Amino acid sequence: MAIRNIREIGDPVLYKTCKTVKEMTDRTRELIDDMFDTMYDAGGVGLAASQVGILKRIIVIDVTGEDPVMLINPVILETSGEQSGNEACLSVPGKTGMVTRPNYVKIKAYDMDLKPFEMEGTELLARAICHELEHLEGHLYVEKVEGELMNVSDLEEEE
Repeated sequence: MAIRNIREIGDPVLYKTCKTVKEMTDRTRELIDDMFDTMYDAGGVGLAASQVGILKRIIVIDVTGEDPVMLINPVILETSGEQSGNEACLSVPGKTGMVTRPNYVKIKAYDMDLKPFEMEGTELLARAICHELEHLEGHLYVEKVEGELMNVSDLEEEE
C-alpha cells in the first residue's frame, strides 16, 4: 500500500473519460488499497482513480471515517431531492464552491469480486457519489459551482 500523487486541476488526465473495469487483477486490488490510503492521508471523503492518474472506473468514498465504500463501474440508477452546499476536491486544493446536487442517489456498481450490487445514499454520501462519478467522466465540480470559487482559508477566517 502506498500514497499516490493526487493530480490537480489542469492535469490532462482529469479531463479524460475512465474505462470500464473488465477483470480484477492484483494491480487493480493494489490500486484500490492505494486509493484508500491516499484519500485518508489527504483528509478527503472520496477519490476517483483518475485523480491518481489511472483511467479506470473506480471510486472510493468514506464520509464517516468508519464506513469505507469502494465502487467499480458505478452507474446512477435514480436520484431525487436537492441539496446545496460548499463542495471541495482533493484535485482543486484550497478551493471551495457552492454546488447543488441530488439529496438521494441509488446506484449499481461492482464489488472487489466484480459482483454487482445496488446501493443508496443520502445527503453527504449522495453528494460524494455524484462528485466522484463526475470524475470518471472527466469533469470537475468547478464546472457546476454557483457563483464564485472561494479560497477555503477565506471561509475559515470568517468563522
